[in-house]
Amino acid sequence: MKYVFSECVNSFRSSAIRDLMSLATRNDIISFAGGMPGNELLPVEEMRQIAENLTRAEWEEALQYGQTGGNPSFIAELKNWLKKRNFPVEKNELIITTGSLQALNIIGKLFINPNDVVLTENPVFIGGVSAFLSYQAKIVGVDLDSNGIDIQQLTEAVKPARANNYSPLQIKPKLLYIEPNFHNPAGLVYSRERREKLLETMRGTEIPIIEDDAYGELWFDEESLRTSRPMKTWADSEMEQQILYVGSFSKIMSPGMRLAWALVPKQVYDKMSICKQSIDACPPTFSQVFAQKFMESGQMDTYILKIREIYRNRRDYMLAAIEKYFPSQATFVKPQGGFYLWVKMPDGIDEEVLFKKVVEQGAVFVLGAVFHPQAKKNGYIRISYSNTPEEQIEKGIKIIGDCLKELKPES
Repeated sequence: MKYVFSECVNSFRSSAIRDLMSLATRNDIISFAGGMPGNELLPVEEMRQIAENLTRAEWEEALQYGQTGGNPSFIAELKNWLKKRNFPVEKNELIITTGSLQALNIIGKLFINPNDVVLTENPVFIGGVSAFLSYQAKIVGVDLDSNGIDIQQLTEAVKPARANNYSPLQIKPKLLYIEPNFHNPAGLVYSRERREKLLETMRGTEIPIIEDDAYGELWFDEESLRTSRPMKTWADSEMEQQILYVGSFSKIMSPGMRLAWALVPKQVYDKMSICKQSIDACPPTFSQVFAQKFMESGQMDTYILKIREIYRNRRDYMLAAIEKYFPSQATFVKPQGGFYLWVKMPDGIDEEVLFKKVVEQGAVFVLGAVFHPQAKKNGYIRISYSNTPEEQIEKGIKIIGDCLKELKPES
């Protein structure tokens, strides 16, 4: 039978990171590809303890359908946790989603018509791009530098939103999608000055800003904590309502729980809730019960403290190995949190050739083209330190470094 698929299927973009998972899980491969916690870091004992102490009523709640927007007791606990971080939970509504990608998908479904423009960073998280492309969006990338999004480029991109009479060739963007904290893949954190300029640039455009903050709790020092305060927590009342904030438990508890949230104005919440009813009826109640207990007991905050230190140590170990084995022409922004190093290749090195050579030698990373809005080669690679033990980091970085030196043109 010949199946006739919808037009939107032609817009789907497979995640190369998902495709790399078969390599990443091979025992003979040192993987710097996956943006995930190491298995040894997952809170297994904490989850086992929670399970042993659940009452019959709590087990019944965990195994039953729940409310579309999330279990009320879990939402109340999450609101308390967010309040301590200065989030405006009283002026917004909190909806629980089955992972942050579902939140991005629902927002995309609410706002995007075919050929609508969505502004993203360049580079950009592939999951966000894939979600928006599934609704036939036109993705327009705005470059990043070491302090965040390029304000001059952003100003040009939002001009149609300010013009009363603009050319049909100028399409008003529907959304701006950004990841200001410990960016995936760029590893950087937006400076406070850049955040302020971004908000002023977006003021009056009526373009919703999606602030994706999956890594926001994974800061490595007090300075990065101050710099990484989400815009949703300090923007003025006008701009705060323009921000659709998305958070996740995947990096601070467990990716397998498939649990995230969106903090959004009520008007957006109402539409998201109706939309979610047609997707999966409710987020996983099992995960919500366990997450609520994890938070109530204080174990989640303790766990975050522990993994911050481990990720910081792994970053430091990787930086030392890169300094030892990489040619000096390979450059990057030192990450102040999160999971990633975004490395610019020395001139004359083809990252695809490097990739094949490194895999042959027993390591793997992600090609920079994966994170380009149009999937173009850009001379970068992403290296993750989050799920690679220290004893493997040096060995894997040496493999990449040796291959870089072998491929580097003679000067």
